Amino acid sequence: MNCTSTRLSYHDTGYFSKIITDYLDKSPQLGPFYKHATDIAGVKNAIEERKKFRNHRDILVAELEKQYAVVPAAPEVQQNIRLLHDENTFTITTAHQPVIFTGTLYFIYKILHVIKLAAWSKQQLPQYNFVPVFYMGSEDADLDELGSIWLNNEKIVWETAQTGAVGRMNTGGLEKIIERIDGELSVQPHGKELVKLLRDCYIDSADIQTATFKLIHALFARFGLVVLIPDNAAFKKLLLPVFEDDLFQQASSAVVATTIEQLGRHYKVQANPREINLFYLKDAIRARIEQDGEAWKVTGTHIRFTKEQLQQELREHPERFSPNVILRGILQETILPDILFVGGGGELAYWLELKAVFEHHAVPYPMLVLRNSFLIAEKKWKQKIERLGLDMADFFKPEQELLTRLVTHNSAVALKLEDELDLVKQFYGELKLKAGAIDKTLEQHIEALRAKATRPLYELEKKMLRAEKRKYKDELRQIHAVREALFPMNSLQERIENFMPWYAKWGSNFIDMIYKNSLELEQAFCMLNEQ
Repeated sequence: MNCTSTRLSYHDTGYFSKIITDYLDKSPQLGPFYKHATDIAGVKNAIEERKKFRNHRDILVAELEKQYAVVPAAPEVQQNIRLLHDENTFTITTAHQPVIFTGTLYFIYKILHVIKLAAWSKQQLPQYNFVPVFYMGSEDADLDELGSIWLNNEKIVWETAQTGAVGRMNTGGLEKIIERIDGELSVQPHGKELVKLLRDCYIDSADIQTATFKLIHALFARFGLVVLIPDNAAFKKLLLPVFEDDLFQQASSAVVATTIEQLGRHYKVQANPREINLFYLKDAIRARIEQDGEAWKVTGTHIRFTKEQLQQELREHPERFSPNVILRGILQETILPDILFVGGGGELAYWLELKAVFEHHAVPYPMLVLRNSFLIAEKKWKQKIERLGLDMADFFKPEQELLTRLVTHNSAVALKLEDELDLVKQFYGELKLKAGAIDKTLEQHIEALRAKATRPLYELEKKMLRAEKRKYKDELRQIHAVREALFPMNSLQERIENFMPWYAKWGSNFIDMIYKNSLELEQAFCMLNEQ
């Protein structure tokens, strides 16, 4: 798959929040809310901060080796796991929930971004090793979000009655969706290969997190990507002091509340803390823990603990405690010798709320990098865009704005009454001077007359444009078709479409193409045109 690449600023796309564009622009008012600049100096500073922290490398490597026993050995991954023993090895991490069949395209994009950054960091700082990591948020219980995908503009939903952490759910029922995928994609050059991969990963796995792990391993093991599943007693045990602080002192809530109050003066708040930021995770239950007087209860259940019982439960079953968004990053950065986190706009927005929480728990706060974004245009859409005399970047604008541009550029009729309006303004300007020389109070009256005279001209200009647009019905249909293809549901392609149609068509070349065009620390939206 050959593509040409052009770039657009995130601000000019119109699809990214003010807090993210301000972060990319290094706005001074966001300076207090993050630790490291997104440049090579920031990488070096993050490494020095991480060196001061007690990293739990033996536990990390031992648990990863157990986890990887269920997939075929990949030399690149095994080498990277061994490197994690070394004090000069650091991780570059992204995270996502185990949405079925990877969910949307940006799942793939963020993984390839950390892989690219790890290779780039090694080139820049050869005295260190850098391991790309995918941290799986398998304890998320939002089945509505994680149990569906879009395929050919249709939402496909996994029908299951299971509850609790999605990662722990069995894969029953997904075979029906795989049959649907088989029917639609097996005619493509790599369709049968893809369907076999899905069956191997999902039908032969006990649960969603294992199936997702196998799929990511199959797609990215050759790059040395390490997948980490944190739903693990050994990892949770490392966070017992943090869990105890949150349950009994509830300090994180107060710390984040102060940050949110400061950030909220300028930006929309992304994540709000609760008094206790932990869920109870057992069997089909993932429910909030709340303090109720001298007891602690699990909401929606009959489970209650005294303080002593809760302390005992923490010591004996740390795996039954699951952090919410406020503490999830603390767990991630405690387990891993991490220096850099790659996330989407929403993720970075809530990470900017958490710096003070990291400081409270004395855990290093990583560099934050916005994940890469892509818009891919197949050759047929590229050709339609060129025939319209437009380029790909134009299609970030609304359809009517694009049509107006075409009409005003191509019309033989002057649709702008600029000369006429100038004459009117000139006439009333001269009249204002004459009247003002007689009586200054007449100037306001002349201004009112000018406004009254120009208003119909502006209305006429709009009517002329509308009338001319009616001659461009074919062009409007083409604009609509292109925009609907590139921006499904009026959203970014990467937030709706799944990787499977692209993989069925191009196979692993699709992965290679995205990797080749992935940026490192440059922050720009990439547009890819198939050649």
